[in-house]
Amino acid sequence: MIVVTGGAGFIGANLVKAFNAQGRDDVMVVDDLTDGTKFVNLADCTLSDYLDKHDFLARVKAELKGEDAGLPQIEAIFHEGACSDTTEWDGRFMLENNFEYSKVLLHYCQRKGIPFLYASSAATYGGSEVFKEAPEHEKPLNVYGYSKLLFDQYVRAHQTDFTSQVVGFRYFNVYGPREQHKGKMASVAYHHYTQVRAGQNPRLFGAYDGYDAGMQSRDFIFVGDVVNVNLWFLEHPVHSGIFNLGTGRAEPFKTIAETVIGHYNKGSIDYIDFPEELKGRYQSYTRADIEKLRRVGYDAEFMTVAEGVGAYLQWLDAQGR
Repeated sequence: MIVVTGGAGFIGANLVKAFNAQGRDDVMVVDDLTDGTKFVNLADCTLSDYLDKHDFLARVKAELKGEDAGLPQIEAIFHEGACSDTTEWDGRFMLENNFEYSKVLLHYCQRKGIPFLYASSAATYGGSEVFKEAPEHEKPLNVYGYSKLLFDQYVRAHQTDFTSQVVGFRYFNVYGPREQHKGKMASVAYHHYTQVRAGQNPRLFGAYDGYDAGMQSRDFIFVGDVVNVNLWFLEHPVHSGIFNLGTGRAEPFKTIAETVIGHYNKGSIDYIDFPEELKGRYQSYTRADIEKLRRVGYDAEFMTVAEGVGAYLQWLDAQGR
């Protein structure tokens, strides 16, 4: 059985759907459905089981103590469950969700010989101008980024003792289907879609940090490409480590807005003043160094922003959202 934590969330639900597409229904989702609206991400998926996050964590802890907590035989755990709100400043809450939870699952997987593939984040780089998987480039700007870096550091500190695969993915700016529940943390592509569909113009930040209006640039990666990399590592269990997961390209926010405008043939870009509260806490430029990913053998091409956003808009149109 495959376990996907955060399986009702954005990347998790896309992983579940991908396993279904492979003919695999032996997937157990672990999540917290306090926000019941997330069910829609799984409505067209087939699961073998569902466990609440707190129930799952309690069972894992019990089994680590040598008790039989009734968990099935697990082939791999994809750990996507986390608080991903970059504006959340409750450090205790963030570390409990993103660090302690991850540590427990890591030790469980090592005890049982289970591959553990987990979500890290490009937020670990924060204020850095170099996006390469090395400590000297890791400068998080918020407690979310720090929580992810802390677990990466923990993995590094214990990696010589690992007996089964451990892979951390430093996700860059992921966008695509099944993210609508994320609200303000949904991608710019989704926000532009909702703006244009509501008869509004897409809104972007004006000039800031040495960049012209709309030209702040990120490494935007389509969620389908993210899923493909996750599945590739499951199929290649000899590879472990922490890997950047982006396209290796930096493209401006303006390209996303122009793609949405072109798709619906209406609207123009409105530029707004850069918010004071984000100054000093905002990454104006990111571009994943994917040399390490390529070196282990992953050679598939990644979608451009125009290609990925176009595919995403077609999916949204088909869903009627």
